[in-house]
Amino acid sequence: MIINPEMAKSLCQMSFELNRQIGILVHRSGKVENVIVGTHSQIIIPSLGNVRASGGRLRGLRLIHTHLAGEDISDDDLMDLLFLRLDILSVIKVAEDGLPDKMYSTHLLPGGNAGKNWAFLAPVHPANQKESVEELITSIEGELSAGRQTSFVDRKGDRAILVSVTTESKIRAEDSLAELAELARSDNVTVLETVLQRRSQVNPRLILGKGKLADIMIRALQLDANLLIFNQELNPSQIRSITDFTDLRVIDRTQLILDIFASRAMSREGKLQVEMAQLKYMLPRLSSRDDALSRLTGGIGARGPGETKLEIDRRRINDRLTRLAKELQQVSMERYRRRAKRRKKELPVLSLVGYTNAGKSTLLNTLTNSNIIAEDKLFATLDPTSRRLRFPTDLEVIITDTVGFIDNLPADLLQAFMATLEELLEADLLIHVVDVSSPSYRQKMAVVERLLKELDLGDLPRMTLFNKIDLLDLETRHQVLQNIGSEGFAISAIDAETLRGFLYHAEQAIGRVLDDTSRPQVEP
Repeated sequence: MIINPEMAKSLCQMSFELNRQIGILVHRSGKVENVIVGTHSQIIIPSLGNVRASGGRLRGLRLIHTHLAGEDISDDDLMDLLFLRLDILSVIKVAEDGLPDKMYSTHLLPGGNAGKNWAFLAPVHPANQKESVEELITSIEGELSAGRQTSFVDRKGDRAILVSVTTESKIRAEDSLAELAELARSDNVTVLETVLQRRSQVNPRLILGKGKLADIMIRALQLDANLLIFNQELNPSQIRSITDFTDLRVIDRTQLILDIFASRAMSREGKLQVEMAQLKYMLPRLSSRDDALSRLTGGIGARGPGETKLEIDRRRINDRLTRLAKELQQVSMERYRRRAKRRKKELPVLSLVGYTNAGKSTLLNTLTNSNIIAEDKLFATLDPTSRRLRFPTDLEVIITDTVGFIDNLPADLLQAFMATLEELLEADLLIHVVDVSSPSYRQKMAVVERLLKELDLGDLPRMTLFNKIDLLDLETRHQVLQNIGSEGFAISAIDAETLRGFLYHAEQAIGRVLDDTSRPQVEP
C-alpha cells in the first residue's frame, strides 16, 4: 500500500489552493473510498458504515490527509486511528510552495508499550517510499488475533467487556461489578474482561476519560469483543458519544436487566410488564440525529409541516403504554379476585421475598415437593408461583415465590411489576430469604428492606432465613452463626432437615396472625 507520489502531490496542491485540509480513505485494494474536505485545522471523518467492521480485525482502510501549518500528528488523529480501527494513518505536511513535505505515519500497537497504544513510522517523503506497509498490517492483525480468548462458537453470541466508573468505595465497586458479571452470565453473554475505574468525578459525556476509553478499545480489538456493558445507567447522549467513539454496541445495566426479563417472562402478565418497562426506558432515548427520523410525513390529510417520524414514534409508544396500562390493570383485578377466593377458604399466605438468586425457588421446591425451575442465575424466577404447604400439625397455607430484588433496580421496572408484587400485600407472613454465602449479604438485606418500605410492605410480620449455609467452610459458618445470633434461622434450602426450626416458628407466627382479628382488609 505505497502512496502514489503524484496523488500525494495533487492532494497537497488542492489543499494549498483551498487552504483546507484534504483527506482520502484508501482501501487495501487501492480503491479510494472517500475524499474528505475539512477546514484549515481539521477534517471530520464521515460514518464509515460497515466497511470491513468485523470485531477484532482492522477496518482495512488507510487515512492520508494534509496538514497546512506544519503540525505533527495530533491527538485527534490518534483517536481516529484507534476508534475507527484504521490500518495506518498518515499526515503529509504541505510546504510553503504547496508541494508535499515529509509524510508521517502511525499505526496501532496491539500489545501496548509504556501505556501507548500506537507507534510511529520514520517520516519519509512520498517520492522516496521504498517498502509497502502490507506486512506490517498483517503482523498487527496477527497479534490482535493471538490475544483473543473466544472460540469460534463463542463468537456467534455477544462478547462483552464490562465497565464500571464509580465514586463508591473499592469494596462496594468490586461487589457491584461482580454482580454485573453475573447478570451478563444470566443473559448468556460471554464476559471477556472487566474494567473498574474509581474517579472523584464522572465524565458527563463519555463516563470515563478518552485515555481509558482508548485502552478499552485496544482490549476490545485484542479480545474480539463486540459489546460494552456499563454498570452505570447511561443517558442517551452518553450512549451516542461512546458508540461514536468506539464503534461498538453499548448498553447499560438497566438494558441488560430488561433483556433478561424479556427472555425469562413466560406468563401474559410478565410479558406485559416487561414490554411496559422497555417502552418507558426507550421513550426518552428516541433520538432525532438519524436523518430517517427527521423526515416529514406527507400525503393527503397531512399538508403543511405534519409530524416528524420521531414524533410519530413517540406517539405510538405512548399509545401502546396506555393500552398496556389498561391490560395490566385488568391483570391486577384478576389477581385480586383470585386472592379473594383464597381468603374465603381462610388459607394464610406466606410470601418468599429476597435478593435475586437467594434461593427462594429452591426453598419452595423443598417445602412443597415441587419442581419449579430453580437455576443458579440472577432473575431465574419472574412470574409468581403459589403452592400449598401443610405443616406437621395439618395447618395448611399458601406459599408464594416472587421475583427477586436487586440493587439499583430500574424504577420503571419496579413500577411495571406492581401487578405481580401486589401478591405481597395479601401476605400474612413475609419470609426474607438471604444468601448468607455472599460476602455482601448485609448490604443485600438492606436493599430488600428499602424496597419493601418503598412498596409499603415494611410493617408486615417477617421472618429471616439465612440460606446456603452449606456453602460455607466450618470457620466462616461459625462466624456467620455468631453474627446472625437470634436474628433468623440458618438453613440450607436443599436440606429439609435444616428447615425444622423455621417451620415450627413459622406455624406459631401464622397462628398469632390468625388470632389478630383487627388485621385490615386490602382493597383492590
